[in-house]
Amino acid sequence: MADSKSKEVQKRKAFEKEALPHMDALYRTALRMTKNQNDAEDLVQEAYVKAYRFWDKFEPGSNCRAWLFKIMTNIFINDYRSKSRTPVSVNVDDIDDNFLYGQLANLGPEDNPERRLFSKIFDDDIKKAIEELPDDFRLVVVLSFLEGFSYQEIADIADLQLGTVKSRLHRGRKLLQKQLFDYAIRNGYIKDTAQ
Repeated sequence: MADSKSKEVQKRKAFEKEALPHMDALYRTALRMTKNQNDAEDLVQEAYVKAYRFWDKFEPGSNCRAWLFKIMTNIFINDYRSKSRTPVSVNVDDIDDNFLYGQLANLGPEDNPERRLFSKIFDDDIKKAIEELPDDFRLVVVLSFLEGFSYQEIADIADLQLGTVKSRLHRGRKLLQKQLFDYAIRNGYIKDTAQ
């Protein structure tokens, strides 16, 4: 009995050390996924309960953050599917690939001007633009731009093919560029050449 109690204490301590530091990141993403504070809190709580229950399946030394995001994403997707919501159809073929990206690239030598934009400013216009993305695009955009996961990590987390991640990120980026063009002009990130 004392041995099982000792194992439970060790499990709890290991879980707290490895998993709890990622709670804020999971909550931020859950909020973008659910668009509702209460649902986001419930989603994170459910993810942590499941993670703790299956902590023995976690491989020490592997990426705990990605493991937690996968659990949370699976819970969200299963809930999403059970509600039988129909995905939003989006025609993104007419959005220019370089609509905002080309303008932002002139800002400086940063490797990723989009990430620079999202990391420097995150006010209501940007939150709204991200929240208005269809669910499939929003998930990969949040995981890439805001949480910094690689394409392969996103594929693992969302249980998608790598090509699907790239495609959704590309289309999500195009939608955001279109939505944020006026925002970028208004806040001086790009100049309106029509003036």
